[in-house]
Amino acid sequence: MSIKIPIETSARHMHICREDFEKLFGTGSELTFQKELSQPGQFVAKERVTVIGPKGQFENIALLGPLRPETQVEISLTDARKLGIPAVIRQSGDIEGTPGCTLSGPNSTIDISQGVIVAKRHIHMTPTQAYKMHVKDNESVFVLTKSYERALIYADVIVRVHKNFSLSMHVDTDEANAFANDQEPYGVIIKLFDSDTYDVSEWIDEILSGIQR
Repeated sequence: MSIKIPIETSARHMHICREDFEKLFGTGSELTFQKELSQPGQFVAKERVTVIGPKGQFENIALLGPLRPETQVEISLTDARKLGIPAVIRQSGDIEGTPGCTLSGPNSTIDISQGVIVAKRHIHMTPTQAYKMHVKDNESVFVLTKSYERALIYADVIVRVHKNFSLSMHVDTDEANAFANDQEPYGVIIKLFDSDTYDVSEWIDEILSGIQR
């Protein structure tokens, strides 16, 4: 069954742990609610931070709540080049071995040893929606986008399933600009192979070798 999946652009932002938040904003400080996000329980806070790398910086980076166990900075590939930080593509929460950066807030400036990632594109959905679309949690799928003369197929889109999720696909600003649709963009999951498992790199090698799947 094909279901229309809203596509949301996830601009550079941060998730932060309590220890780092209090260092930047003062002991006992709390995130101040500003606006709800599409995922239940998630919100944009009023507090802002400057993210600093070896080559540049970004000011007024939004903090998303609630507080998390570990601090995580999510940027695009273009952002990584401007900051001078290696671009490491990871799923949210998978920060082991990722680059760090400097964070500056009104109370202090701190260094984090890891946590800067380019978020892997992904889809949030409920178990019922996953069942209807014949996909499972952590599966990698193809998504065909609707656009004006720049439609494309995204590969390696990770499915994330939870009963509290709201259906949406998240891409960063680089990816959103690629398909040039700013009026209620959406996509649909498509199956290019008979099985649910595939390796895009292997598929490309097969095509270059003349093998047709």
